[in-house]
Amino acid sequence: MDISALRHFLAVAAEGHYSRAANREHVSRATIEASIASLEAEIGRAIVEEHEDGVSVTEEGQIFLEEAAARVSNAPAEPVNRGGKAKASKGKGRAPVVKGEPKPFKKRQGR
Repeated sequence: MDISALRHFLAVAAEGHYSRAANREHVSRATIEASIASLEAEIGRAIVEEHEDGVSVTEEGQIFLEEAAARVSNAPAEPVNRGGKAKASKGKGRAPVVKGEPKPFKKRQGR
């Protein structure tokens, strides 16, 4: 089982709502729902029920909640992603030469 999916399940159980759990975990709501769906497929039982005002954990989910909390607490800490922008390489402005193709031309003429 994926540790991030277990963390998402714990967040849903604590918050009682997909959107609030997504905000708590800093991911999209779709990611939270996909994690829950993958856990339910792996377990073979429903672990959450959707209602008009949120989400509740089923009886099977309550049993699984203890196991998920134990697995997350025993898991090694994930490295922190510092983020940042990827830097594009600045080439010469020419496309690479491909064998069997005509040579690419310069897009701008020098003076």
